[in-house]
Amino acid sequence: MTLKSCKNKPSYIYYYNNNPNNPSLAPFIPVLKYLFYALSLLTLVNAFLPPVPLTKPTTFIPRTTSTPPPLFMSTPEYDDMTWDGEYPPSKVLGPIMSKMPSGLLGMLSALSLGICVYSCAQSGVLQQEPGAMASGSWVKWYYVLGGFGGPLAWGMHVASWIQRKNGM
Repeated sequence: MTLKSCKNKPSYIYYYNNNPNNPSLAPFIPVLKYLFYALSLLTLVNAFLPPVPLTKPTTFIPRTTSTPPPLFMSTPEYDDMTWDGEYPPSKVLGPIMSKMPSGLLGMLSALSLGICVYSCAQSGVLQQEPGAMASGSWVKWYYVLGGFGGPLAWGMHVASWIQRKNGM
């Protein structure tokens, strides 16, 4: 490949604009640069301004001191999620996972980890194909989704440990 030159444009802009296989944002880079500078300046100035009230109080509506009625229940009942000791109670895992046995959570953790490892390995195989890094063809949605199996496996293995300590 040779870069063609043009008197008015740098050679890389001429090449990318005239190559239908490589669409480029090169002509828009100066505009995007100034847009970035303007947004940066706006956020910097906005950080040091006092807050502006979003609504103005109206004078024709009488203010009441009574509180509106609650939507769901009059007295909220919250579970205390604190614990004393080495491990938390099973209720910290929520309504579904607190009822699952430790062995099942361990198997689901191993399955999630296996899916993550498989997805990462297959993405590595696709990266080795010629031109895959330049075109981005190695990024597959199902491998990206499988990559979330790692954090999920970590959370499930912690849940399995909690259930095992609580005798489930």
